[in-house]
Amino acid sequence: MFDLDGTLVRYHGIEFESSWGAVASAAGVGAKSKALLADYLPRPEAYAEWVTRDASLLAGIRVADVAARVLPAPYAEGVVEAISALRGRYCLGILSSGVDLVADWVRRDLGLDFALANRIHVRNGRFTGTAETVVDLWAKDRALRALAAERGANLAEVCFVGDHVNDIPAMRIAGLAVAANPKERQVAEAATFVIESFLELPPLLDSWCESAAHSGSV
Repeated sequence: MFDLDGTLVRYHGIEFESSWGAVASAAGVGAKSKALLADYLPRPEAYAEWVTRDASLLAGIRVADVAARVLPAPYAEGVVEAISALRGRYCLGILSSGVDLVADWVRRDLGLDFALANRIHVRNGRFTGTAETVVDLWAKDRALRALAAERGANLAEVCFVGDHVNDIPAMRIAGLAVAANPKERQVAEAATFVIESFLELPPLLDSWCESAAHSGSV
């Protein structure tokens, strides 16, 4: 399972390299969105409220105009090659508190098995100004548990790849935690392995699975 923002996809010049920030910037409401983020970031318990308020900034804006500016998504180094090497041998998907507009595009483009992200509602080709919080930024462990149960996977069989402090709860419960270009020291410390390029991931994952199979732990 992959985090999206800052991990698979890196919107350089955007706060946290995030799809939320990229969408807001493309829609011409970047400054307002950044101000909301600064207000809500210290209040993890208000994340769903932030999603609602940030989405409201997009009301009435044409989705196609925004999509043309944020897509194709800017992949991190080695992502396309790594996914190509892993696809068909592992169940691959996105678990992100980012935006479904980007997450679903990445899922289709890379041929992933699933993508779970927050939904910005659309009607008649325009953003409605409403949204649904599917993955809480600060509760990815809860989302990971639910997704693993839904797909019939033991958490010991799950590799989670992330980059930021909000990924740490998911990393702690996954069988294998990989920090991809970690943005904070504690993210690297929480990970089993740290990578700078996704090209490092396929041999690392294969080796882990082979070792786990021999030990009988997976």
